[in-house]
Amino acid sequence: MSESENYKFFQHKACEYFPCHATDSPDNFNCLFCYCPLYALGEDCGGNFRYTETGIKDCTGCTVPHQRENYGMVTSKVKELIGRVRESHDGAAGNGEEQ
Repeated sequence: MSESENYKFFQHKACEYFPCHATDSPDNFNCLFCYCPLYALGEDCGGNFRYTETGIKDCTGCTVPHQRENYGMVTSKVKELIGRVRESHDGAAGNGEEQ
C-alpha cells in the first residue's frame, strides 16, 4: 500500500459545474465522488438533504462527499450499502426467486 493518500482527493476545476455545490473553500472541494454513492441509502446517507414536495431526494445543500476529510465516512457507508444489497439478494434467493 502506498504511503501517500492522494487517491482520497481529486479535483477537476475545468469542469463546467465546478464547484457543483456552494462552498467557502473551493481549493478543498473534492470531486472524487462526483455522483454521490450514498444517494441510494436514502435517509441513512449521513448527508444534509431534503425531500421535495414530489418525494425526490434533493442533495443540493449537501457537501459531505465533497469534503476532503469525509473519504473514510463515504467509503464506510458504501460498505453499508453493499451489505444491504447482499442481504436483499440473499433474502430473495432464500424466497425461491430467480437470481
